[in-house]
Amino acid sequence: MSWSYSVFGLNLRANRSIPGLECVSACFDTPDVEVCCQESPDTRDSLEDGGRITFTSSLLSEKGVPALRIWEIDDGSLLRMHYADGVNFLLERTGNRIWAAWPDTSTIEDAATYLLGPVLGFILRLRGVTCLHASAVALGTVAVAFVGVEGAGKSTTAAALARRGHAVISDDIVALTESGGNFFVNPAYPYMGLWADSASMLFGPANSLPDFSPNYDKKQLLLSENRLRFQEKPTSLGAIYLLGERIADDSGPRVEQPSKQESLLALVTNTYLTNLIDAKTRAKEFELLGRLVRSVPIVRLRPHQDASRIDRLCELIERRHMTNEAERSRSVAGHVA
Repeated sequence: MSWSYSVFGLNLRANRSIPGLECVSACFDTPDVEVCCQESPDTRDSLEDGGRITFTSSLLSEKGVPALRIWEIDDGSLLRMHYADGVNFLLERTGNRIWAAWPDTSTIEDAATYLLGPVLGFILRLRGVTCLHASAVALGTVAVAFVGVEGAGKSTTAAALARRGHAVISDDIVALTESGGNFFVNPAYPYMGLWADSASMLFGPANSLPDFSPNYDKKQLLLSENRLRFQEKPTSLGAIYLLGERIADDSGPRVEQPSKQESLLALVTNTYLTNLIDAKTRAKEFELLGRLVRSVPIVRLRPHQDASRIDRLCELIERRHMTNEAERSRSVAGHVA
């Protein structure tokens, strides 16, 4: 028995139901990615064999071991991702297959938090897809992405806009495709991850959100269960907001206009898993981001330190969107005339 899913523009087929994803009606005979849970590839090194280590996380677990280590095995045709809690993933370098295994101390929910985040993010990078460390929502017919480092407020801003009726496209990873000179954001999955304080601020302690798993700190915001919308189709990228340093005075929230050079540097800095891709892929990505900076409006967004002003932030974004839409309509009308 198998389950079929569509996520980040990829068709997945799995041998187990993956928590957080909704099955699609079509069964993929030739999926982009095959996910094999609690299995190892035949006639190859197992998930627990060695190889040449290529990455060691500087972040340590409570036991003092690296949170993530990555090996090349089978002469580099496979990559093994080992997490400190014992969850393992084996990836084909072609990005076509994933084997997942976890110990008795973990669950499939624990494995899914890795699979739907860094593991699929790595698969996308192996397949040559540029990904931003960002969250995205649909404002009207276009996507708006919020880019920033961990804790900048990407998910919180996107969730606040979702609460105001805008559809969520992706959370934490924004996978981009380029077609005909335009850029598109591929939909991820119908949930978001929020830290407890953000979840409480937006949805209240009385409506506390469930944990992803006992071993993961973030709360899971299931969109449909909270009457929020999910954008199921790729959406044209209309703007990017670079989340900057928070403001303490009454001038916040506000937007600032960075230079093209500053915008490009910010995007390069906030691409997803940049430290895991090779120089050739980085060069192609740099060229793509250069084209993106020239064609998509990019501004720096400075939220207020007072988190309760999140609705003012949303109103600012919505006003800018309405202004941009009006200018775009006038430009189209002028060309037609």
